[in-house]
Amino acid sequence: MSTQLLELGIPVLMAVNMADLLAKNGDHIQIGQLSRELGCEIVEVSALKGTGIQKAAEKAVLLAQQKSAAGAVHRFSARAERVVQDAAGRLNGQVPEEQKRFYAIKLLEQDTEICKQLQSTPDVSAQIREMEETFDDDIESIIANERYVFISSIMKTCMETCGMAKNQKEKRTVSDRIDQFVTNRWLALPFFAAMFLYLLLRPSKTGAILRRGTDRMAGANS
Repeated sequence: MSTQLLELGIPVLMAVNMADLLAKNGDHIQIGQLSRELGCEIVEVSALKGTGIQKAAEKAVLLAQQKSAAGAVHRFSARAERVVQDAAGRLNGQVPEEQKRFYAIKLLEQDTEICKQLQSTPDVSAQIREMEETFDDDIESIIANERYVFISSIMKTCMETCGMAKNQKEKRTVSDRIDQFVTNRWLALPFFAAMFLYLLLRPSKTGAILRRGTDRMAGANS
């Protein structure tokens, strides 16, 4: 979502919440580096303690008063970026320069609401086909993955964790490990399918009760 907002060509202020918890854990975000990587102002806040809120509000007002357009600085992989730039080039004269990236990606995603805002909708079917053949996936999944890869890459450069990698692994909770598994791009769907089949086929008292109840209802209606 953050990368999409940055593509709109409007001033963006990003608030990093729970900054106090990061400090308590011995972790640190290089705010200046993160700001440069994303191309927007960033402030650390704690909604619980109320720290940083006033600073964030003041920066937001200042950005609104400047009314300066902000261009997205993030980029996808070379192959994906080439297709996005190709689509953006077909929007000349239809949208502001700083919003071309946003509209180009929406065209590739075949967003009908965005297409209605254009005077004429460029044909990007060849670009969509090229990207899907190159990455062997559907266009929306490809773009979502490109965003994820970008965010993951800047987190590696902007996040300082307490201790070495070994200590970082030791700090991971059970919840962290479960989240990493169930949100995995390739493992999540098979995992949930297996769980669904297991719950569906596993004999249980609850299942038996539900089946008997269903049978009785069917018999009463016949």
